[in-house]
This record gives sequence, structure tokens and C-alpha cells, in this order.
Amino acid sequence: MALDPQELDPVTLAILKGRLEQIADEMDATLFRSAFNPIIAEAHDASHGIYHAASGDTLVQGKSGLPIFVGVMAFGVKAVIDKAARQGGARDGDVWIFNDPYDGGTHLSDMRLVRPYFRDGEVFCYIASVGHWHDVGGNVPGNYNPAATECFQEGVLIPPVKLFDRGELRQDVVDILMANSRLPGSAYGDLNGQINALDLGVKRLDALLADYGDATVSSALAELKARAALLMRAEIAALPDGTISVEDWLDNDGNSDRPLKVALDLTIAGDSMVMDFSRSAPACRGPVNISRSTTIAACYVALKHVFGEVPANAGVLEPIEFRIAEGSLLAATAPKPVGGYTETILRLIDLVFQAIAQIAPERSNGCAYGTINALSITGHRESGERWVMFSFFGGGHGGHP
Repeated sequence: MALDPQELDPVTLAILKGRLEQIADEMDATLFRSAFNPIIAEAHDASHGIYHAASGDTLVQGKSGLPIFVGVMAFGVKAVIDKAARQGGARDGDVWIFNDPYDGGTHLSDMRLVRPYFRDGEVFCYIASVGHWHDVGGNVPGNYNPAATECFQEGVLIPPVKLFDRGELRQDVVDILMANSRLPGSAYGDLNGQINALDLGVKRLDALLADYGDATVSSALAELKARAALLMRAEIAALPDGTISVEDWLDNDGNSDRPLKVALDLTIAGDSMVMDFSRSAPACRGPVNISRSTTIAACYVALKHVFGEVPANAGVLEPIEFRIAEGSLLAATAPKPVGGYTETILRLIDLVFQAIAQIAPERSNGCAYGTINALSITGHRESGERWVMFSFFGGGHGGHP
């Protein structure tokens, strides 16, 4: 039974917050240093976090990885929790792997590993790792296919399946994953880097709980989330009540030269906020669709930029209601293509900045360059071995407040 959060003194809470964040940071560093592919090793297109045992909510995130991954992963962890429940429950040593973009994923390149962390026979929390693999099949090496009209042209889709069953590696699953990559050596290295990052997370959690006890750490996690929600409500309450309507556009979807509207009606009422995207375009034929979970994660990233003092966990979203039309550009369902999801989340983040700029310009960032600038090139070496180069190029960020 967790202690009453009131029994936690501020110093202990601050220490535990730092220790927990360090665990996620160290998992990040472990993967960055061991990954075979430069998208993870150099661009740090990966992330790690600690998640709630029942809801999957984000409890702790690393500071070096991509924040969009942390927000989306909460939905991915919940998908694993639900699937485990249908299979009789999670077991110590289980690890699930998946890249399903419609069920807690982003696009097919981003491979997720989720592991329950057990204490005294019960799940204490989940730890998770996500990394952008170099190639997961599909029509185009590197998986960015601007001509895609369905996800099957973008790569192989893996629903949540057990990679480890009670600590035993399922080699058949590994074989299927490697057989569907043009660069199986790279994929195998990244997979083992993620496995090792999770192993490290287990060791560091063991040490932390040995030092402070399960009840104290559990209380700290609950208190950190509660404080984030309380601070977020206070920040929202400081803004004027009312509705702000903004809209922006994606130039096209890569298939037809028609602009796609991304619209937000942001309503503030006291200490709560409604983010209504109902006026946004329907799902399109080309690969710039995103799932509902990705839309919410993009808003999480934007709001953390606006309210920088609020701790980074699921408490941030507690005062927020999302209205996203099912089957729209921002809540696409299978098999709509999603490979270019980054184009759309960048536009979404800008949209939130534009809305906040109308009521609190001193808080809002300027809009960024708004595209990932992806480049994919492939060929064969003299030996016949395949090579794939995938790069993305940054651009100018908007002015800081």
C-alpha cells in the first residue's frame, strides 16, 4: 500500500523525481550508444519512459529522446495492457514488440518494446523503448514512400506480440522481423540495443526501490502526476476564458495537389481546456495521415513548450478534453498510410502556438520550418550487399518567447 503523498517531504520527492528521470535518461543513453543505425545513434530518433501499471499513463520520460514518442507510447502501453489481459495477464519477463501506427504507434519505422516491471508478483509499472529502425520492408527502402496509398506499401505491420515469454526469447518472432528488413543486421542490432535498455531499466528500478521502498516510490509517482495536473490547471486558469479558432494547411498529401486543412478551436473555461479539431480535413489518400493517439501526443509536446514549468507526465493532459473526428486526417484508421506523420504533427504543434499567441503571445513560440525534409537513397555494394541511407534535415525554428 502506497504512503499518503502528504507523508513525502519535499526533499525526498525531489530526489525521487531526479532518480526516476535518470533511469529514463540512462535507458536513452544505452540505446543511443549501442544502436546500429544512425537514425537512432546520431539523430536520437528514440525514447524511453516509465508508465502506469493499469492505465499506461506516462509517469516519467527521458529528456534526450523524442517527446512525441513518449506521449504516443502511453497509448501503446495501454494496448499491451489490454492484450495481456485478454491472454490471462502479464508475466514477469514478458516483453511485447509492435509498430502498429493505429494502436499506440506513429509510423511503421518506429518499433516499440514494452515490458512489465514486477514487484512481489504484481506489476509495479511498465517500462518502454521506441526506436526508428532503418528499414522495415514496404515498397521503398527506408520506408518513406510519398506515393503510398495504404500502409502495406510502407512496411510490415506488427501488432503487439510477445518477443519474450516469461524471459524466454521467441526466436520465431525475431526471424519474422529480420526477414522483412532490407538491413537485417541493422535491425538486429537496434533490437538488442532496445532489449538491453529495458534490462538496464529493470536493474535501476530494482536499486531505487531497494533504497526507498515500493510504497514511497509509488507515492512519489502519484504525487508527481497530481502536481503536474494541479500546475496545469493553474496555468490554464491564468489565461482568459473564451474560444480561439485557428487553421493552417498542409500543401498536399503527395498524391493530389490539394491543400489539407488542419483546424483548432481552443476553448478555455476556468481551469480546463477543450482542443477541438473537428473542422480538420478528412483522412487523405497520401501518407500524411496520423492516428488519434499521435494527435494527442503532438498537443502534449506543444503544451509542454507553452507551459514549460509543468512537469512532463500524464498530469499535463488531465485538464484537457480532445475532440477529434474519427476517420479524419488527425484520427486515421487502418489501412490509411501514415509514413509522413511528421509533416502533420509539426503543423499541429504550430497550430497550438498560433492559438496561444492570440491570448498570451509572451508564452508562444514562433512556428518552425514545418517539414522533416526526408531523403532516402539505396543501392548495392560490389559484394551485392544492400545499403540504405536515410536522412532528414532540420530547418529554422520559430523565435522563442
